[in-house]
Amino acid sequence: MSVDQLDGIDVSRETLERLRAYAELIARWNPKINLVAPSTIPDLWQRHIVDSAQLFAHAPRDARHWVDIGSGGGLPGLVCAILAHEALPECRFTLIESDQRKSAFLMTAARELGLAVRVLAKRAEAVPAQQADIVSARALAPLQVLLGFVSRHLRPGGVALLPKGKNHEQELAAARAEWQFNATSIESRTDNLARLLIVKDIFRG
Repeated sequence: MSVDQLDGIDVSRETLERLRAYAELIARWNPKINLVAPSTIPDLWQRHIVDSAQLFAHAPRDARHWVDIGSGGGLPGLVCAILAHEALPECRFTLIESDQRKSAFLMTAARELGLAVRVLAKRAEAVPAQQADIVSARALAPLQVLLGFVSRHLRPGGVALLPKGKNHEQELAAARAEWQFNATSIESRTDNLARLLIVKDIFRG
C-alpha cells in the first residue's frame, strides 16, 4: 500500500503529511528506542499507522478528551491526535506512558508535529482518574486486566476503543468472568484475524 492511501479513511493533505512525518520519526528513533518491533519497520505504514488510524472512525464526534493508555511510541494515541487535529479540533489528548524514554519521544514528536497533547510519564494506575470521553490502548494487556485501567479513566457514558488480536474471543470470555460490559466487535482493516472492540458500560462483577 502506498503511503498516499489510508485504507479508505478520508484525510486532508496536511493530515497525511503529518502522518508521514510521524512515520519518519518512528523509523529514525527506533534503532535507539524500541518503539515498534524492528521487523515491522518495512511495513510501518500498514502495520502501525493504518492499524491505529482505524480507531478514529469510531470516535464519538462530540468527544472532548481522549486518553491513550500505554502509548509506547504513540500508537494509536499520536495517530489519532493527528487525525483529530482537523477533524475534532476541540478534543484534547492525554497520552499515558510510564517508560521515560518513550515519553520523551512522545513529547518530542508532539512538538515537532504541532500537536497539543499532554504526556504523563507515569503508570496508568498512578495517574488521577481522567474522566475521558474515549480511552484507547493497543497491545498493552489482556482484556480482563485492561478493563481495570480503562474503567479508572473513562467517564460514565464514555467509550473504549481497544484493538485486539486473534485471541480476542478468549479475552472477551475471560473478561466477562470479572466484568460486566457491552462490547461490539469489528473486523480489523489490517488483519482479518484481529478485531477492534468498542466497549461501553464497564462495571466490575
